[in-house]
Amino acid sequence: MKSINRVPLYMKIQDYIRELIQSENLAAGDRIPTEKELMERFNVSKITVVNALSALAAENMITRIRGKGSFVGFQPEETTEWQEPVIAAVPELEPEIEAENGRIGVILPFIHDFFAIRIITGIQNALRERGYRSLFMLSEGCVNKEKEAIQSMKEFGVKGMLIFPVDDQQYNEEILSMKLGRFPFVLIDRYLPGIETNYIASDGKQGIAMAVEHLWQLGHREIAICSDSPLQTVTVQERLDGYMEALKLKGALINPTHMITGFRLDNVNNSDHPLYRYIRSRLATAYITLNGELGIHIYKMAERAGLRVPEDLSIVTFDDPTSNVEEFSIFTHIKQFEKSMGYKAVVRLLEVIEGQDTKFTKELLEPQLVVCQTSGPNMKR
Repeated sequence: MKSINRVPLYMKIQDYIRELIQSENLAAGDRIPTEKELMERFNVSKITVVNALSALAAENMITRIRGKGSFVGFQPEETTEWQEPVIAAVPELEPEIEAENGRIGVILPFIHDFFAIRIITGIQNALRERGYRSLFMLSEGCVNKEKEAIQSMKEFGVKGMLIFPVDDQQYNEEILSMKLGRFPFVLIDRYLPGIETNYIASDGKQGIAMAVEHLWQLGHREIAICSDSPLQTVTVQERLDGYMEALKLKGALINPTHMITGFRLDNVNNSDHPLYRYIRSRLATAYITLNGELGIHIYKMAERAGLRVPEDLSIVTFDDPTSNVEEFSIFTHIKQFEKSMGYKAVVRLLEVIEGQDTKFTKELLEPQLVVCQTSGPNMKR
């Protein structure tokens, strides 16, 4: 199998813009190169440039203004002061119809990757078909902002809510209050242990089992699992449990050093970053990442360490991190059918709103392993 000796073009564009902002000391509001200039510089199509800029905009690295161009985004400093939850503008996804049947509130932690974008697409498609419109708010991973967002949604008069919960150590009492008050809502991707609610997600344990089985068949025995989540969420814990169960079924001993969690991706290009040191040490021959963005970072760290993908190490990610178009994917990944997840969540919520089914349901979508270019046989055997 041939090695992957180049970074995807959209990632090169993103790296170029990040380096430009840093090297030129560009400030918030300063203009960055136009789409046309980037197309000419990198000899790529417009869709590649748009994908790159859209991802940077989702990170708040840049701000895109239709008809005017793209500008350096405003990066607020960390603060302990209370801030209002963010109302997310998603104009390109908003259906051009009147809200015949009312609005549905949607609360997400962030919109910074294709995982969230695909969920939103599924939600919007279902709402458009049924004559509803959406109101999006971002909790930014803060349980207090999530509470405030729920309160605001009620004040706006939404008929029901779709919530991707923060899953903090403490339960959001606003969610408990909605359950007790029979206010319609559906949780997406995460649930609250011990509390029965309507919930839809991909089957994380099954996905991990697929990833482990794939790598095991390729001869990998030192398989690491990585998560950069700041919280030990239910989703993360379930996947860690699934990882250990899958290895036990193979008769393998669990190596705690291969369960890499609790780190941050700050200063990710620093040679002292713990994840980079781990990769450079070659303690593992394969990595499973619990989100797509982390898979990209491991790919780039491996390259910096002089390691080839997939000859020296293999990578399997949850979600496809490289493109919203499957044909352009290079990463072997666990497909979670996010569009279906968002669509089905709307269908379930409207059943509750319309009184068709008042029972609480938990639906797990069956994931799929998509084998691409980042996994290959273990050459160290």
